[in-house]
Amino acid sequence: MASIKASLKAINDAIRQQKWDDALAQADNLISRDPNNYQAHVFRAFVLDKKNILELAETAYQTAISIRSDAQPWQGLIKLYEKQGPKAIPKYQLAALKLAEIFRDANEMYKCQDVVDKFIDFARARGDRGQYVQALHLILPDSPIYPALEGRVPHPAKTYETIAQILEVDEKKRINTLIGERRTRLGAKLSEVTVEVNREVLCQSELCHIYEQLTLWAQDDDVRRQYEEKLLQFRYDRLLVTTAPNKAAELEVVQKLANDMVIIKHPYKLAWDIAIEWRDHKEIKDWDVNVLNEYCSFFPDSDLYRVLTGFMTSDLSPFPKRAAETPAPVHTSETGDESEDDEDGGAPTSVIPYTDEDRLLMMTEGISTTKSLLAHRLMGEYYQHLEEHESNVELMRKAMKIMIRETEKTGKVFTNANQSFMLYLGTALVFYQSPRNHGEAKFLFDKVLEIDPASTSAMIGVGLIYEEEEEFDQAIDFLGRALKGDSGNLRVRAEVGWLYALKGDFARGKAELESLLPSMIRASVSRDLLAQTQYRLGCCIWNLDTSKSARKSRSGAYAYFLDALKSNFNHAPAYSSLGIYYADYAKDKKRARRCFLKAVELSSAEVESAERLARSFADDGDWDRVELVAQRVVDSGRVRPPPGSKKKGISWPLSALGVAELNKQDYAKAIVSFQQALRITPEDYHSWVGLGESYHNSGRYIAATKAIQNAQRLEESADSSDLGDTWFTKYMLANVKRELGEFDEAIALYHKVISDRPDEEGVAIALMQTMVENALSCVEKGLFGKSVELATGALSFALTVPIHIAKTFNFWKAIGDSCSIFSAVQGHAHDFPTNGIRKLLNLGTEDESTYAALRDVDGVGKEVVFAKGIFADDEQLGVDLTRILHAAILAHKRAIYESANDIYAQAVAYYNLGWAENRAHLCLPPELRVQPSRYQKAAIRCFKRAIELEAGNPEFWSSLGVVTSEVNPSVAQHAFVRSLFLNERSAHAWSNLGALALLQNDIKLANEAFTRAQSNDPDYAHAWLGQGFVALMYGDAKEARGLFTHAMDISESSSLLTRRQYPTLLFDHILTNPPNLNVTSLIQPLFALAQLRSLDPQGLAYQHLSTLYQERTNDNPRAIDTLERACEQLEASYEATESAESLAQFSLAKTDLARSYLAASEYAKAVDCGEMALQLSSDESDNELTAEQRRKARLSAHLTVGLAEYFSKNVGAAVSYFETALDESSSNHDAVCVLAQMLWATGTDEARERARTVLFDVIEKDPSHVQSVLLLGIIALLDEDEESLDAVTSELQTLRTSHKVTDAEHSQIGEVFRAVAALSENSTEDDILSQLQNEVMLYPHLPHGWSRLAEFSGEEHPADMALKVALKAIPPRGELGAVDLADAYAGTGKAADAQVAIFIAPWSSSGWESLGGAIAS
Repeated sequence: MASIKASLKAINDAIRQQKWDDALAQADNLISRDPNNYQAHVFRAFVLDKKNILELAETAYQTAISIRSDAQPWQGLIKLYEKQGPKAIPKYQLAALKLAEIFRDANEMYKCQDVVDKFIDFARARGDRGQYVQALHLILPDSPIYPALEGRVPHPAKTYETIAQILEVDEKKRINTLIGERRTRLGAKLSEVTVEVNREVLCQSELCHIYEQLTLWAQDDDVRRQYEEKLLQFRYDRLLVTTAPNKAAELEVVQKLANDMVIIKHPYKLAWDIAIEWRDHKEIKDWDVNVLNEYCSFFPDSDLYRVLTGFMTSDLSPFPKRAAETPAPVHTSETGDESEDDEDGGAPTSVIPYTDEDRLLMMTEGISTTKSLLAHRLMGEYYQHLEEHESNVELMRKAMKIMIRETEKTGKVFTNANQSFMLYLGTALVFYQSPRNHGEAKFLFDKVLEIDPASTSAMIGVGLIYEEEEEFDQAIDFLGRALKGDSGNLRVRAEVGWLYALKGDFARGKAELESLLPSMIRASVSRDLLAQTQYRLGCCIWNLDTSKSARKSRSGAYAYFLDALKSNFNHAPAYSSLGIYYADYAKDKKRARRCFLKAVELSSAEVESAERLARSFADDGDWDRVELVAQRVVDSGRVRPPPGSKKKGISWPLSALGVAELNKQDYAKAIVSFQQALRITPEDYHSWVGLGESYHNSGRYIAATKAIQNAQRLEESADSSDLGDTWFTKYMLANVKRELGEFDEAIALYHKVISDRPDEEGVAIALMQTMVENALSCVEKGLFGKSVELATGALSFALTVPIHIAKTFNFWKAIGDSCSIFSAVQGHAHDFPTNGIRKLLNLGTEDESTYAALRDVDGVGKEVVFAKGIFADDEQLGVDLTRILHAAILAHKRAIYESANDIYAQAVAYYNLGWAENRAHLCLPPELRVQPSRYQKAAIRCFKRAIELEAGNPEFWSSLGVVTSEVNPSVAQHAFVRSLFLNERSAHAWSNLGALALLQNDIKLANEAFTRAQSNDPDYAHAWLGQGFVALMYGDAKEARGLFTHAMDISESSSLLTRRQYPTLLFDHILTNPPNLNVTSLIQPLFALAQLRSLDPQGLAYQHLSTLYQERTNDNPRAIDTLERACEQLEASYEATESAESLAQFSLAKTDLARSYLAASEYAKAVDCGEMALQLSSDESDNELTAEQRRKARLSAHLTVGLAEYFSKNVGAAVSYFETALDESSSNHDAVCVLAQMLWATGTDEARERARTVLFDVIEKDPSHVQSVLLLGIIALLDEDEESLDAVTSELQTLRTSHKVTDAEHSQIGEVFRAVAALSENSTEDDILSQLQNEVMLYPHLPHGWSRLAEFSGEEHPADMALKVALKAIPPRGELGAVDLADAYAGTGKAADAQVAIFIAPWSSSGWESLGGAIAS
């Protein structure tokens, strides 16, 4: 023993001296001698620790502990574990616990606490979060040392809260990490991975226990409630991911937790949702109303609150109504931004609906986003009550999907909710798209009856299916079988009684229903069922005795209808029946309307009430209310029967909607409504008429025509008494035809209507306006005679209308426009019905101010129109025109008078009067328009007044600019700019601005303005015409000609300016002798001048121009007629005014007339006119002819008289005139050629020599003059002068290559060469053929060479080629004439081609000769 102590002392000394090896050796020696020596093991462990041999040291300490559990080895272990760091924390925790227990047992509490605190601090500082949580378990109540440390360590609630916070974060992080790792696996789905990871983590989690302990230990109620919420949420989350077999236990726990929180009224929404939703009561009334009310108080912003509140405040609610309460204010922390609402804690968030509309809106808003099964049950009940079957079908399908998902998630089976959903869905499907969904509805009801065979709703649902299908016997049979199992079911018995009534057995139905009433009253059934039964009983009584006295009796059906309302004030069918009673029997329209209105408000299914109400509103003209009523019926879904239904559709609501929208001018919607009505009732006459009117007003005229024609077909087959007035369809069709421009048909239809309804103001005015529009259209198309006839017809019809129509603005506007037709077509001014217009102007003229407007300015009164007298022929046109203009002005003044009470109509009347005054100004002679006339001043006043009345009309401003353009350009510019500001896309205004710029010589602005006009309206002719003037001012005549031509193509026939400028510019071009001019180029200007003559018969200059065109088209008779009348007018003008200008015009006209007489072979007249022209154009005469004009006129006159004398066989005089012409014209080459031919024709040697001489003179001056060379060649051939012939031939060869020679001249040159080849002394056929072939080679594109070759050779190919070439050379690609083309056809020698040749040029002999030869051969 002493040796052992000595050894221990030696070990201790070695340790003190830090001789670790010696100490270790001695300790080992001692242990070998005494293995159970506790102190030796402690020393050994200590030494090993110092030598940093930790594992052996730990073993040594444990050996010592096994020998004796004392504080020292545990303390050594703790030091050892502290050195090892975080990996030794679990061992450290065990050692700390054992050491603490030792200190506890030794009652050394401070040491005990110190051990635990140091360990927890070490775990917090050196360990991870999980180790720290495990360390905290030492100071929790379930720790063995907690009783000793209680009060010395933090409260368990604090510790548990710390642990909970750590675990919450760690588990969330772990879940996210695992999901991120596993979602990348092949075939993994995120939803499945999420569920799997949550199940794994939550099922292993310690949080559930921590939360439970927190709820037990927490001293603060808020903290306790917080962790109760977390516990419920945790349990609920774990329930969602738990496998199906284990869900039942979890479900029970979750439901208990939720119910406990509801019991203590803790406002945690999940708990309340679970407690309410998972009740799954059979009836809605089984829910605890107090719980529901408290839920609404706690959660006023939830979706379920909206549905609950809406339902519980409705009459459908089985719960007692609660008094309106003001929600407690919600206190919020104060901020720097405060408002008045914040002073009382903020605005309340709960809302209580007071009207059915608000209630439905609130419930709809709530159900749209909620997944609450109770909310869907309540909404389904409410929709069923409102008969919103379509909405209910959609809602219940959605609810059943939500229920299935909820069952899958929680394991909760909602049997009663499923039953309710199937009932609601089945009932809705009975009525929605009946009978298409009846099979599904019956299946749902059968499923309900399998679970609950006594379900009244299901039995009635099946009965309703048969009832909707009108299979009343089967419905009675089914409900009868249902009654066998439940004979006391009053609702089913009531439905059976009603089925008898629907079947037509009103007596039995009455008996059945009467027998039920006492039982229902005793049983206190629902108000709806009692009211429905009383109403149905009333219907049976109503239909049993249909006599007026019986139905009028207040003790019969009427009494039951009232009883039904007493039982249920909101029973809509009872109101409908009472309305019919008041309307048809009590004759109380006011009460009837109130009943119908109430019925429609309560139920959109009351179609008859709605129809009667709509008709009542329509009679009052209240179309807004008609639309509301009709729209309510349409929205009810009862308008269109689904496919397969035996019920007929209802079209009147859609027709009523169409009429209401038509009155609101919403034509697109009206069209849709009428179309839908016609799909339901294709034979609805009034819908066809309304559809036609809607199409017409929306501008769809073709569709309008078809619709109205359908209505007219119904008129033929239907009874006229059922259709009412049918004249409106003719009137509407006439309106459509008018809009389509088919004025003649429209006028005929208006006449048909007016013959039946002569006093119809709208029809009469429409007829007059259509006739005027037709007349204006005819003027634009060039049908001037028809336009005058229509204007005359309009004025004649105006005399037949009733006097009250004559007092309207539109009537006098039509009169004024009719008179303006005659001023536009002045060639028919003599057709103006003066007597008729006098009668019209005298209609209703009792008031002196009728025509007083602006009389002090324009001086226009009735005097000129009513003046009578005989006037000279040359004055008659002016008198007629003045009378026409004054009549138009007076008519528009009368329109101003009649529109005194309509500011907009008066503005238009002043506008029309302004144009009439301006028209009168423009019809004045040019010399009187130099200064502003009284008409122009009046026009300016009119347009200013129109602008005062309606300043926003761009046309008024543009018109003011037009009439002030010459008077005050600055005002005109302002007016045009203002007009363009109001409507910048007006081509008229831009063109007017361009014209003003031209007048002011601002070419750049004019060009820009006309360009804008063209871009805005490419079909506006005056814009192109203005561009033409700009081109002329720039000197580009070709561009101007093209623009004028395009303007002519697109302009109306009434465009005077276009018809003046186009022929003038084209004639200037003709005078330049262009190479590509042909006769077709003269047709359009001739037509233009002919129209101009009808429009302005006083324009002598343009009539004279037309004769120049006629002369070039060989229309000599018309040219002579025109020139004779022009000469008469010019002579009369000269005699009256002695104007030098008139004398000059007369001189030129006589010159042209002489030429026309010559062309018509009236030689004596030609000589007379020509000599007079020569006298008038002499140098001594006093006229204003320029030198060039005089030279050309005298040359023409001399040549004309010379030719006339020649054809009159007075050759000497003819030669004399020609020589004089040559002297005065400096030997005009063409005149010399004519003289040479004339001299040669005399046959004298002297004359022929003279002919040779003058031709040689021409060639000396102009070797390129083709006609002179050709004549010399012919003369040389006839004289057989070989020398001259060679010279001529050489010259012709040169001319053949000249580009100045025309195609006709090429043909003449070729003819001369052929003659030379044929008439030469040694000529052969080969020479002639060679010459012809040369011509073909030189000019293969001309038919003449091919024709001559064919004629000479007799071959078909040249003739065919001649025809092909000729066809390509005719206009517009060439200039070949009709005779040449006919010759080409005739040259083929075929009978068919010969006939074509005759058709093309019947005056040419070639076609006839070819036909004769073809027949002979």
